[in-house]
Order: sequence, then C-alpha cells, then structure tokens
Amino acid sequence: MATQTQEPIIIIKKVKGHGGHHGGAWKVAYADFVTAMMALFIVLWLLNSSQKVQVAVGGYFRDPKGAGKMVGSTKGGSGEAMTLQMKDMDKLKKKIEAAMKKEIKDFEKLREFVEITVTEEGLRVELMEAENATFFEKGRPDPTGMGSQVLSELGAQLSQLPNDVVLEGHTDGHPYVAPGGFGNWELSSDRANAARRLMVDKGLALERIAQVRGFADRRLRKPSDPLASSNRRVSVIVRFLPDLGDKK
Repeated sequence: MATQTQEPIIIIKKVKGHGGHHGGAWKVAYADFVTAMMALFIVLWLLNSSQKVQVAVGGYFRDPKGAGKMVGSTKGGSGEAMTLQMKDMDKLKKKIEAAMKKEIKDFEKLREFVEITVTEEGLRVELMEAENATFFEKGRPDPTGMGSQVLSELGAQLSQLPNDVVLEGHTDGHPYVAPGGFGNWELSSDRANAARRLMVDKGLALERIAQVRGFADRRLRKPSDPLASSNRRVSVIVRFLPDLGDKK
C-alpha cells in the first residue's frame, strides 16, 4: 500500500504597522510641545534678566543682521550703539549737537533756529524758519542747501539707534494757496516727506519711520503771533523706548 506524502503547512503572518496612518502624528505634537516649553523658558529667563539683556534681545529681533548697529559702520563714527529710553535722551541731545557743530560749517549761526528738547514723546528736534528761507525754499517743499545738510546729518546720527522716528511739518497762519489747490496742508506734509527721504538716504531704516504728519497751521509754535516765521518748521521726533526696569 502506497504511503501518502503530506505536504508541509506554510503559515504566513502579516505584520501590521503600529498606529496605522497616525503613526507619525505624535512626533509633530511632541515637537510643538518642546518648542512651546522652550519659548516659555526664554520668556521666564528674560523677565528675570537685567535691563541691558532685555534691550539687547529686543534689539536683535528688530534688526537680526545688526547692520545698522555695527561698530564703526555709520557716519556717526565707531563706538557702542545706543539704545535710548527716556532717561537717555539728554545723552542723545548732546551727541546730536556735537555732531552738528563738527560736520556742518557755520552751524553756530543756525543755533537760534534749531531747538532740541526732551518731551513726553521723545527727543524733539525742531528746524525753524527765519524770515528768509533757512531749511526749506519759501512756499515750496524743497530743502535748501543748509536744510539738506542738517537733515542728512540727523539721518546719519539716528541710523545708529533702534528707536522709531516721527516727522512733522508745520506752517504759519498765513493763508496760502498755490495753483492746483496746493495749500498749507500739502506744504506741511510735503516738507515732512522731503525730510524723511533725505534721512532715509543717509541710512535711517525705512521701517523705523513710525509716522509722517502734516499739521498746516493747526499747531502754531507761537499762537499769539500766527504769522511768526518760527511757526514754519519741521520737527523730527525720536521716540524713546519703554523703560522695562532694571530687574535683578
């Protein structure tokens, strides 16, 4: 009797991937969690750091490449870049005055037409007109040669700071209407914009310009004398940075 050969039994096991199509989702969630924890630790560290460290970190995020704050990279000369808060504005005032004396010929003759004061908003530099054109052509938005020099030097000095800058244009109370309806509102705005262009050309970062304002004759310097030439002026305001306090 013939023996029947039994064929071997083959068992095939299928291994299924763990978690199915959600197998990698936990990695993304974990990475988000780690990132959030790192950000939290950085914030806690900053809150307990000194004012100098806080300002340095804030300055990095405003200008990651640091091109505007490199030592000796601007016309103002070498030295540590300043980060100005309200208490530091007197320091900037003296620095600007010294630069004007050094870089602008006959600047002493203009002293009565350039006023630098510390206000609640920041450091205000006012360029006031004399009876004859001093900083801007009379009735026009075009800077004079002296106006170009002063605004260019201001742009070079302020390019070293991270503070925002506001530019204002003002006219006197004399009713002024040129062909095409060009009046005091347009004149004050255009002069402020002309100042902005000059300062940006000399290194002031465009993103640092917070506002350009034209007030016409609505904010007279001498309300008792609306036609006074000093009412015609351009103001450059350097806003101070918030005082974060010296935390130890």
